[in-house]
Amino acid sequence: MSVDLNSDLGEGLGRWAMGDDGALLSIVTSANVACGFHAGDPSIMRHVTQQAVRNGVAIGAHVAYRDLTGFGRRFIDMDPAALRDEVTYQIGALDGFARQAGGGIAYVKPHGALYNTIVTHQAQAAAVVAAVSAYDSGLVLLGLPGSVVLRLAEEAGLRVAHEAFADRAYTPEGHLVSRQEKGSVLHNPEAIARRCIAMAAGEPIEDINGDPLTLRPDSICVHGDTPGAVEIARQVRSALESAGVTLAPFAGAA
Repeated sequence: MSVDLNSDLGEGLGRWAMGDDGALLSIVTSANVACGFHAGDPSIMRHVTQQAVRNGVAIGAHVAYRDLTGFGRRFIDMDPAALRDEVTYQIGALDGFARQAGGGIAYVKPHGALYNTIVTHQAQAAAVVAAVSAYDSGLVLLGLPGSVVLRLAEEAGLRVAHEAFADRAYTPEGHLVSRQEKGSVLHNPEAIARRCIAMAAGEPIEDINGDPLTLRPDSICVHGDTPGAVEIARQVRSALESAGVTLAPFAGAA
């Protein structure tokens, strides 16, 4: 068995820090790096891409709605053509820093409200796919299994990867439970680690109602902004390796 372990990184802004990017980059195999629209700035992008290249961690563009105040977690009903251009802008910005660091971006993962919106929103999903395809058709699009965006990406000839979340609760349909609801974010490292072993093995986990839900992810995400994220990531990695699961970037380190 093999699985990727990813985390959302570079989500500080100026003098304000978010999470421990350095520690997480020594644990994860892929880094979803904020591109300045929901978080991050040029200096942070440069620093995180340099660390990722040094650690052999694959770099992904963590694209989002332009929403620094809301951390990209608020839906924006925007024109699809404008969304396409803003996604392209973000990919290009991060790719520039990744190339200067001696690497490049290997994949794209939408963030927050955009990620959840394009699970079902046809027009915005098509805009994201158009941006990735036009920028570099060799990039992988990482998203939720069964989502509209992954279906459209495959139809456009893009490679896709299925993602599961170590520290988030699921609905019976396999969607993420809203962060506004109680129990949507998990915090117990041991329970999260056991859950990740089941995910990697294709065994069921419990949805929000306690019923079985089977996920077969190419990549498992540990959120960098979750309290205790570093300890959670360490325990997840240790548990997976002890269970005989090989950890490797799903898209390869660029």
